[in-house]
Amino acid sequence: MVKFGASLLSWILPEWKAAEGAYAIQKTAAAGFDILEILLPPSMNIDTATVRKQLQEHHIQAICSFNLPADCHIPFYPDQAYEAIKSALDKAAELESEILAGVLHSGIGVFSGSVKTVQENETLVQVLTSSADYANRLGITMCLEPVNRYESYICTCAADVLDLIEQVGSPALALHLDTFHMNIEEDNFRDPVIQSGTYLKHMHITESNRGMPGEGNVRWDDLFEALAEINYDGALVLENFSSSIEGMSERVSLWHPSKHNAQNLAEGSLAFIKQKALAYGL
Repeated sequence: MVKFGASLLSWILPEWKAAEGAYAIQKTAAAGFDILEILLPPSMNIDTATVRKQLQEHHIQAICSFNLPADCHIPFYPDQAYEAIKSALDKAAELESEILAGVLHSGIGVFSGSVKTVQENETLVQVLTSSADYANRLGITMCLEPVNRYESYICTCAADVLDLIEQVGSPALALHLDTFHMNIEEDNFRDPVIQSGTYLKHMHITESNRGMPGEGNVRWDDLFEALAEINYDGALVLENFSSSIEGMSERVSLWHPSKHNAQNLAEGSLAFIKQKALAYGL
């Protein structure tokens, strides 16, 4: 059976502070989720012993994600990128997260002015091979997330990540898909899931407008039918946002007021995806 998760951004801004973090854990549990996805490195200074205890008390599992910053863009700064990924893997291990998801292939918003070159690809394979070896020693799977063309030129679709996984050849590399980016870059919501098969280990669930699932353009039945066909058993983590959280609009580019406050968005989204999962036997 799949598990259902909320992003930290469902409740608070990404920087983990003791009181705000405790609040996010409490809200995640009260809303009926199984998982809280914690963003690294904004939460790198987290007191992991305390947080592990809080998570256990509320029966919530942590999953960690990490988006490489601009100064760790692998083709430009391979050494810095490797060290940043190692640090994130260490923190994920401390939080007992079995995966490290996110944009682990490139710095978000960094562009070379051209398409990915052969040399850049070689650098990517080298860094990801070393990173995957480190992850494997920690018992963590790195799940690479393709993002849309306005955020990266390295991996924008499932096929890009699957190609890297094949080149690296490590069992510690897998795929992380996000319906927001799929809606922009993929031909449909079925084929990438089927082609990914067992390499698909993590899913971000969000509507095309980052709002309530079912109120946008994502073809949810196509997605869930495909997930059922590959017997997907990873997490379904909501990554939608509400402007009702002070400061969130500026952090995630919500330039219009959200139709739903954070509480209603989380609870309504969870009900929607649980219904779809049940309908398709996930």
